[in-house]
Amino acid sequence: MTSTTGLTLRPAVWAGSLALLALIIYSMTLSPTVSFIDGGELAAVTTTLGIAHPTGYPLFTLLGCIVAHLPVGANEVFRLNAMAAVCCAGAVFLMFLCAHQIVVLAAKRMMISHPPPPVLLLLSAATGTALLAFSETFWAQSVAVEVYSLHLLLIGATLLLVFRARDTRSVRLWYAAAFLLGLSFANHMTTVLVVPGVLYFYYMDGPQGRARWTVMAGAFGFFLLGLTPYLYLPIRAAQMPVMDWGHPVTWDRFIAHLSGKQYRVWIFSSTEVAARQFSRFVSSVPGEFVIVGLVLAAAGLVVLWRAHRRTAVGTMLLFAFCLLYAVNYDIHDIESYFLLAYVCIAFWSACGALAGLVWWHHTVGRGLVWVIAPAVLVAALPVVAHYRNVDDSRNFLVEDYTHNMFASLDSGAVVLSYQWDYWVSAAQYYQLVRRERPDIAVIDKELLRRSWYYGELESRYPWLIRASRAEVDAFLRELYKFEHDIPYAPEMIEGRYAAMIRSFIAKSMAAHPVYVTGEIEPQYTSGFRRVPSGLAFRLFSGDTGTTAVRLPDFHIRPFARNGRLEDFVWQLYAGSFSAIGEQFRRNGDSLKAMEAFARGARLRMKDVSDSASPFHP
Repeated sequence: MTSTTGLTLRPAVWAGSLALLALIIYSMTLSPTVSFIDGGELAAVTTTLGIAHPTGYPLFTLLGCIVAHLPVGANEVFRLNAMAAVCCAGAVFLMFLCAHQIVVLAAKRMMISHPPPPVLLLLSAATGTALLAFSETFWAQSVAVEVYSLHLLLIGATLLLVFRARDTRSVRLWYAAAFLLGLSFANHMTTVLVVPGVLYFYYMDGPQGRARWTVMAGAFGFFLLGLTPYLYLPIRAAQMPVMDWGHPVTWDRFIAHLSGKQYRVWIFSSTEVAARQFSRFVSSVPGEFVIVGLVLAAAGLVVLWRAHRRTAVGTMLLFAFCLLYAVNYDIHDIESYFLLAYVCIAFWSACGALAGLVWWHHTVGRGLVWVIAPAVLVAALPVVAHYRNVDDSRNFLVEDYTHNMFASLDSGAVVLSYQWDYWVSAAQYYQLVRRERPDIAVIDKELLRRSWYYGELESRYPWLIRASRAEVDAFLRELYKFEHDIPYAPEMIEGRYAAMIRSFIAKSMAAHPVYVTGEIEPQYTSGFRRVPSGLAFRLFSGDTGTTAVRLPDFHIRPFARNGRLEDFVWQLYAGSFSAIGEQFRRNGDSLKAMEAFARGARLRMKDVSDSASPFHP
């Protein structure tokens, strides 16, 4: 064997090649700007070294801060998006090595007359890993800033060390795996779903006898060392950063933040939720793995069960605990919580690909090209199937919507909203990092239900809290009972909550224009009149104030892909023109009303093609 041939059969070379290919494709689909949901908040938190929403993600924040301040790239959010692509490509590298170790175990015990050539093991691992790397949900983590990209990298590294520790019986590798497990917890608490599988592998294949407990005690110490990034939360919160979600400076606040206490109401809430989310998983898996991957996984699990039952059981534990948790979490964007299950399916797919390639190799012929061709075809299927659905390279919807919202608000405006997914999160990045429209006070109506938020509001807008101090204190007294599990009267807390919001509105009007977005419920603005102003509604007291409206000059770059979040942005635009049209109609201007309704109808169809329209870029 020549040195070149030996090099090409090294798993690390194949892993690096596949990771590089993935990185190139991820880069082609990379978002150039801020994205939906938490993208703006995470970009602002990492850039300003703040505290993110629970569970805080301290490791991600610290690493993201370094990346955000690198002197490369267009801006901070683009660098962080690129960080996501690099982390996912790194995860591809590690997942390949994990898959290769699994197919090696399967091949040693497969019921075949001759051991498969090494290239078949590599092709099998590459096939399973490519099905994962270009599955829609995995790929989606690479295009924009999110904590799951780093989560996948750390999980891949942890599993690889576990597999190698059990194969080599190395105590040092068990310690390293425990440390990485702790680091992974310091990034995302769903790392807990990996623990049952890791403990099973350790119990079955780790040190035996008394050494088992001695090594476990040492590993626990390294695990705790990996958790040390969580010290960042109370230390940084004590310095009063501009973004200070939860303000975790006390033990109670720290534990509540770390454990995601505010989200518990959505976890294990009902069998109806579990059935609905399980249905989503079942319906999504064939598409994620373009059907053929699922077929390979089913066959591969059988192969693995027969060949190396301990590995089969361990991966099944990883899969089962992931699914058990995810289907009992009542949120819209649940797909990212299925990622560990998808990783297991990829490992099984690699084993299924091994069985298929071995059969193909012995049945069709021994020529290498005849073996490579089907593997490449299977690996290419998810790229073709998912490219359009994942491609965010021209997705400026959130950036445009945020700027159009800013343009809807007069100087010094106060705006009450809970459009977190579409602009409130993004506004934090643009206001705090890019210094755009710092004159606007953006108040998240739902965060007003959390006591820590008032410290942040008082820091940013002291005049707002000062003017309504009596109403704020009255509400916080009731909120304290709710947050500390003390009996409270729901009608009392809701009444004081509504009174406080109306106080914010009324007392701000003397010096500031006040706005709400359309989803704010009527009971919070009773006594005030709503007049449409672009994407928001300006509030006026009683029957006073102007009712004049104008057709807004929105700047929207076309992006016609369907999706829950994308579709709703277009509905928000269309709804704004409908509200403006209704106001024109009430004012007796039927021509302007018809024009507004027509523009709303076109936007509902995602049509920005008419160059004469004011919302054409």
